[in-house]
Amino acid sequence: MAFIKPFKALRPRGELVGKVAAPPYDVMNVAEARAMAEGNPFSFLHVSRPEIDLARDLDPHDESVYRAGRENLARFIDGKILVQDSEERYYIYRQRMGAVEQTGLVACASVDDYQTGVIKKHELTRADKEEDRVKHIDCLDANDEPVFYVYRNRPSINDLVGRLTREKPVYDFTADDSVTHTVWAVTDPLVITRLSEEFSAIDTLYVADGHHRSAAASRVRELRKAANGKHDGNEEYNFFLTVIFPDHEMNVMAYNRAVMDLNGLSPEEFIARISGLFDVSPAESAVSPRERHSFGMYLMGRWYLLTAKTSIVDENDAVGRLDVSILQDNLLKPILGIDDPRTNQRIHFVGGSRGNEELVRLVDSGEHKVAFSLHPTSMEELMSLADQDRIMPPKSTWFEPKLRSGLFVHMLSP
Repeated sequence: MAFIKPFKALRPRGELVGKVAAPPYDVMNVAEARAMAEGNPFSFLHVSRPEIDLARDLDPHDESVYRAGRENLARFIDGKILVQDSEERYYIYRQRMGAVEQTGLVACASVDDYQTGVIKKHELTRADKEEDRVKHIDCLDANDEPVFYVYRNRPSINDLVGRLTREKPVYDFTADDSVTHTVWAVTDPLVITRLSEEFSAIDTLYVADGHHRSAAASRVRELRKAANGKHDGNEEYNFFLTVIFPDHEMNVMAYNRAVMDLNGLSPEEFIARISGLFDVSPAESAVSPRERHSFGMYLMGRWYLLTAKTSIVDENDAVGRLDVSILQDNLLKPILGIDDPRTNQRIHFVGGSRGNEELVRLVDSGEHKVAFSLHPTSMEELMSLADQDRIMPPKSTWFEPKLRSGLFVHMLSP
């Protein structure tokens, strides 16, 4: 049974929302974040990526970075750039990207649910990234970016959300990436209770995007629980910010790969090695695989279609039959020497929204020698594996559109 609760969101004044809202912290590097926020003192990147306001050579994990985030959030509050609602509410958040539309509930999820497995994960976290989020959240005293969760579709929730979205929104704007963001506030106590009851009938929530933020919220709770002699489980630090979407609306894109070298092989030797495991066919144009177990490969200025031979695909292995596993287990690890993609510095992951153009750029620039485009992992594959408490290879899914940061902040202290 999933427990969710409304909360008093700290959120932008209506006329500033388009200037405040920013992409999530982990989809850009520091230079890109600095350029995006340049000339915009309202950008939430000053809170979520505070290193952009500090010296360029500063370690992004320096304690001064976390303090700067806290100071910038205080500045946003003092300047009434962000204003906290007086009552606990839920919010409905809709995103439109071309033909893609997804509508979710903004709520606080329970750390207890995360720790007991009601909230299912499908990826491992990296210790350094998790520690960074712990320090950021704890110093900020807030969940400044929501975790992206999914539930198996329930028509009763769809009907209720559909009625709520016929009302006047509190925000409706189109960001510079052409994605439209619309938000409704749920203020009726009876409707709030109804939404809580509807979600209490859901057995499982699934992490789509935000494994590190989820794990960090759990660790921050434990830190604060240990320091609070009067802890009773109802403190705000026992809950964390989420947006929860029905699975049928999810737009899952491929998470592509680029590798910096051929592990000592010449291009000809490399193709000969992979030909024993994949059918390799030259392609006249960029390859975006339309079927499972097929891959695009860009090498030496040319595209190839790779099709996994049946001898390397075990359809009875729920993890091994994933395309990300097939590529990792049969090519990246044994041939290119990418033993652990979570830590190996020779591999670069490219979100599907950047397209094949980014793969071509990485290889043609000389930064990388070879790149691979993949077929997207499906939501059903993700949820099925999570239900079995199985772990997918890192960077198996890329969800688009991304949730904008700065629309909602959950304060951990009253």
